[in-house]
Amino acid sequence: MTLTFAPAQDAAIPVHVLPSDGVEAWLTEQPARIRAWVKANGFSGALGKSLIIPGEDGAPIAVLAGYGSAAQRRRGRFHLAAVAAALPEGEYTLSGLPAEEAEQEALGWLLSGYAFDRYHARKGAKARLVAPDGVDAAKLEVIAAGECLTRDLINTPASDMGPDALEQAARNLAADHKAQISVITGDALLEQNFPMIHAVGRAAEQAPRLIDLSWGSEGPSLVLVGKGVCFDTGGLNLKPGASMGLMKKDMGGAATVLGLAHMIMGLGLKLRLRVLVPAVENSVSGNSFRPGDILNSRKGLTVEINNTDAEGRLVLADALALGAEGAPDLMLSMATLTGAARVAVGPDLSPFFTDDEAVAGALQMAGAKVADPVWRLPFWDPYEPDLEPGIADLDNAPKGGFGGAITAALFLRRFAGEKVRYTHFDIYGWSPKNQPARPKGGVGMGARALLQALPEMLEL
Repeated sequence: MTLTFAPAQDAAIPVHVLPSDGVEAWLTEQPARIRAWVKANGFSGALGKSLIIPGEDGAPIAVLAGYGSAAQRRRGRFHLAAVAAALPEGEYTLSGLPAEEAEQEALGWLLSGYAFDRYHARKGAKARLVAPDGVDAAKLEVIAAGECLTRDLINTPASDMGPDALEQAARNLAADHKAQISVITGDALLEQNFPMIHAVGRAAEQAPRLIDLSWGSEGPSLVLVGKGVCFDTGGLNLKPGASMGLMKKDMGGAATVLGLAHMIMGLGLKLRLRVLVPAVENSVSGNSFRPGDILNSRKGLTVEINNTDAEGRLVLADALALGAEGAPDLMLSMATLTGAARVAVGPDLSPFFTDDEAVAGALQMAGAKVADPVWRLPFWDPYEPDLEPGIADLDNAPKGGFGGAITAALFLRRFAGEKVRYTHFDIYGWSPKNQPARPKGGVGMGARALLQALPEMLEL
């Protein structure tokens, strides 16, 4: 799916963006016929509502787009995407939109055209927008393409998005951007010292693997690590059916870093990028790893398994250890890791963990600017002893249930090490309901905030 802006043209239909308190002032400047039409249709400037104004021949000559009040707009994002979804096919321009909101609303309009149609005929919004003045149209198109990649990968069920298919998606991305890619598969993971990736994925029909993509030859180095658990049964600690229903999205971290990688490469950022994706399926078989097992790791730390459903941190750990060996300037992990994070902040916010105050500040400012909200949670050192069971160096699922997102992040930090600037995102990767520009289903979280913040975090 390709989401692009319409070329500039005189025939494009103007969309007048009107806040609730601006409708009357706009009407005073219009001819009586238009005033009567607007009054008769009860248009009040309500947020996300629209009204087509017909010409004398009945064809549309303008559109009114309700922009509500500032207080109402703070309760959501991409408000004009709702307008785009309601309009007929055609080309449109925006008028009256505040310049500081043009980029966000233009991106939302683009994303309103998204629909996951692999298995059922569906279409997104047909109304195409001429990019507003001052907006970098090419940049927004690259961002939209990265978001579409993320959504498509998450939305595809595990029957068609197992480790094999996730590898192929990464290979396609590498080919598109002339990146290098290598993959370590099956028992070769043991030979090359990735024992936890192997242990988690060995019970599945499709072999576990570590995908390693690299791009760029100059500038600071960035490592992105994405959790690629293509389906999570919970292993021998089997999930109940209700909890298993959305587990096709457990590779949402991998999908998000691949989408972000597309944005970085498509925009030609001057950095050295490495993307690591441990791709596995956590299945049940005679050779499944078990509660009570003690696993070795690439870093040399031993891990006691107290819950096979805490598998994502295991595969990420081996990948993080590899990433840290290259001493990158910045390393980021993204994963649909814990239910505790969802309880803490809900499905809209992307919680992140970092010890770097500059990174935290850059991310929070960037998230607000590009309507990709993030929220900092702590690497809380006093919880470190909870990770230490005594029989092994680490426990993959500390008992007690308190601070689950934090203890998971602390577990990962052990493998990133103290010498690397490291930030971890515990994302949800799913929109639980239809919202403007974000239909129910897979969704990228945190990627646009990271993209916006990268120049400051890496001094590009």
